[in-house]
Amino acid sequence: MKRMLLLSLLLLWGATVWAAEVRTLKGRISCEGRGVAEVIVTDGETFTRTDKKGCYELASAEGNHLIYITIPSGYEVEAKASVPQFWQKITDQKSTYDFELIKKRQDDTRHGFIVTADPQIWHQKEFPALKSAMEDIRETVEGYSIPFHGICCGDVISYDHTFYAAYNEITASTGIDFFSTPGNHDMTLYSRSHETSVRLWEETFGPVCYSFNVGKVHYVILNDNFYIGRDYFYIGYLDERQLAWLERDLSYVEEGSTVIVAMHIPSTCEEKDRKQFDYRNIAGVMTNAHHLHHMLAPYNAHILSGHTHTTYNQQITDRLYEHVIPALSGAWWQGPLCTDGTPRGYGVFEVDGDRVSWYYKSTDYPADHQMVLYAGEQYPQFKGEIVANIWASDPSWQVEASFDGGKAQKMERFESYDPAAQEMYRSTEGFDHSYVYPSAADHFYRIAMPEGAKQATVTAEDRFGNRYTQTLKIE
Repeated sequence: MKRMLLLSLLLLWGATVWAAEVRTLKGRISCEGRGVAEVIVTDGETFTRTDKKGCYELASAEGNHLIYITIPSGYEVEAKASVPQFWQKITDQKSTYDFELIKKRQDDTRHGFIVTADPQIWHQKEFPALKSAMEDIRETVEGYSIPFHGICCGDVISYDHTFYAAYNEITASTGIDFFSTPGNHDMTLYSRSHETSVRLWEETFGPVCYSFNVGKVHYVILNDNFYIGRDYFYIGYLDERQLAWLERDLSYVEEGSTVIVAMHIPSTCEEKDRKQFDYRNIAGVMTNAHHLHHMLAPYNAHILSGHTHTTYNQQITDRLYEHVIPALSGAWWQGPLCTDGTPRGYGVFEVDGDRVSWYYKSTDYPADHQMVLYAGEQYPQFKGEIVANIWASDPSWQVEASFDGGKAQKMERFESYDPAAQEMYRSTEGFDHSYVYPSAADHFYRIAMPEGAKQATVTAEDRFGNRYTQTLKIE
């Protein structure tokens, strides 16, 4: 009897504590004075939707410190130095949180977006190069007549979080808003747990998992950097709080829709890391990525990631593709090439309804700069061959070579090092960082060179029918 009474008291106490830790948040979401219905509101854990008058109420646990919305299609929000203000900090002083939407000036069913990764500013002296890259993005966007937004896949800075303000001001010069996810360098390290690692990021960029809609596309931002509470160490891992949040978020999205997910650490870089987990790569790819892939299975989905500073394009399933975006900083601003020979740059994506197309834009080059050719006579590792590094390619590309105007022949895709990157990064003498070195990649193509050939022409056609051609004189 005493035991049952004690248990009842404990249950009552637990219920009372739970009730005390939950508060009701409310507010109104409007545009030009009129309420906007069916807008999703969340605190990162629980969800609700606005009613016909744009009003909402949300039961929120006290541990949740941000309230934010999923920006609906056709709308945007005010931005401060390129950062959309779709969230507010929850305080004890108030319980009402209103949001103002801005109607877009043109239909966004057709739109585009720019994807950057790893700007990774380490020192003030790198800001001029960042500014030049952002000017390149602005020129690209101005060449279109459709609305654009940006996505940054993390590592905005290298270690100094005070650089965020200057970075955002420069990013604003592109004329578009950027939705960002933190990278491992954006975490507050040397603290005791993962849960405290993103507070500085949140003060500038808002929540680390959120979503927004543009046209017919649903965009999701996630944080898969998991700080293990020791020095600067981390792993690629998506915690249960975000997985549960994503489950609820996707419940509002019709199956078969196009979904774009952005994060920092890739879910996969090659087929073998999907087949067999390698503990040595625990910080290189997301360790529990198969759960994310399963959640995205009902949709036509694309994953955008960075982290590697190199190019990987992976067709995971017929309905899921991952774009590992090369670094905007190239090799940490130590040279214009990424370590696999990809020129520093960014992804350009175009959306028409629910169809997505893309290409890679190298900064300081025209949009059709998609490859570099090497002749075996100059590079012993390619003896007797013509080799093309076609950095944005994937196995669906059709790549052919012809010699001296002869018949075109299919080239073989293989893994290699880029000779220009090998030469550029063979020594770190004079560099700011000692960890810059060439890396192998799978986006190379080769063909045997006929004896006596004087000229080689390589033509590459992507999955959208775009053709790129380059000719090399053989000395």
